[in-house]
Amino acid sequence: MTKIDRARVADTALSLLNEVGLDGLSLRAIAKELDVKAPALYWHFKDKQALLDEMATVMHRRMLEGGLPGPTSHTWQRQMVAYQSVVRAELLRYRDGARVYSGAKFTGTEYADGLEAHLRTMVDAGFELWQAVRAGTTANAYTMGFVTEEQGVRPMPDERREGYDIEERAGRLERYPLAAAAGAEIFAHYDERFEDGLWIVVAGVEARYGVK
Repeated sequence: MTKIDRARVADTALSLLNEVGLDGLSLRAIAKELDVKAPALYWHFKDKQALLDEMATVMHRRMLEGGLPGPTSHTWQRQMVAYQSVVRAELLRYRDGARVYSGAKFTGTEYADGLEAHLRTMVDAGFELWQAVRAGTTANAYTMGFVTEEQGVRPMPDERREGYDIEERAGRLERYPLAAAAGAEIFAHYDERFEDGLWIVVAGVEARYGVK
């Protein structure tokens, strides 16, 4: 019988995710990839959500291994932008990566060192702790939402879903010239739009809390 553990199941699930997406990912499909019976997975995960939590944890560990930015000598603003930019890049490695990662409960505590250090940077810059938390979670929510929408159009960086042809869309909306022209911005330039949006979030944090 094939020997499996939590790590192997999560790794297999992440690999399969890129083939079938979140909706097609099932414990049965993962068990088939591992050449075991589906009930064997329940020794490690009580349900699919428990598996998704572990998958998100593995994704975060890979972010750390790949150089997820920690506190630097730069300003809190640049630190926030750099951190969220790496998170987005890592999520784009997986089909439906943002849907898996968003709202997951990490099964380890590796995230705590980075969180503590980032909060310390912001508190030292003049934020109250609650303000630092709200600023950070707002930036994170922006990233999760942006990538979810981006992957709705481009499930993987080299793919584009049918129905998102910009010229075809413009033709359908020819009676609405501004809405038609907006498609070239809404459904393209993702890198530039993401970074621009992050700086909008930063500007909003500065304006709201008065910390420069």
